[in-house]
Amino acid sequence: MTTLKLFRWFWAWDDEKEEAWLRGMAQKGWHFKSVSLPGNYTFEQGEPGDFVYRLDYFTEKKDILNYLQIFQDAGWEYMGEMNGWQYFRKHAVAGEELDIYSDNESKAKKYQRILFILVAILPILMINVINLNKMTDSFAQALTFFFFVFLIFYSYAIVKLGLRVTALKRKL
Repeated sequence: MTTLKLFRWFWAWDDEKEEAWLRGMAQKGWHFKSVSLPGNYTFEQGEPGDFVYRLDYFTEKKDILNYLQIFQDAGWEYMGEMNGWQYFRKHAVAGEELDIYSDNESKAKKYQRILFILVAILPILMINVINLNKMTDSFAQALTFFFFVFLIFYSYAIVKLGLRVTALKRKL
């Protein structure tokens, strides 16, 4: 069987784009097998098929068997996990919108779980930047710059996820 490895980056708020991309790959005969950080996807070649892919964010290891059973009972095939992101697929049904969420409130909670983790880590990152900024050697200054740029992207991610939650809640 032929294997294809691709790099593709998706942000947490772009999970619907990732799902659509995975579906498009399956329609071309490239079936998703796994993904690892940072965005390294593995596909196996086979017959083209129409699969709907859905992603969820779930990190509770002690409840994972019950969690996966719920999806299996609903007909979803578990494809694997990457850093808390759970991948599922199901054969597409003509004229039917397949989703793992029954409402926008549940979907918003997925993004809120991610936001909670990001916001909890934010003070640690800020303290590191402040402490590094106090050092005067060139390595510390370069590291401070790196952390500062990272902090800007990190803050951007928090804002984008917050906007995604707000948009979903407005649809309620």
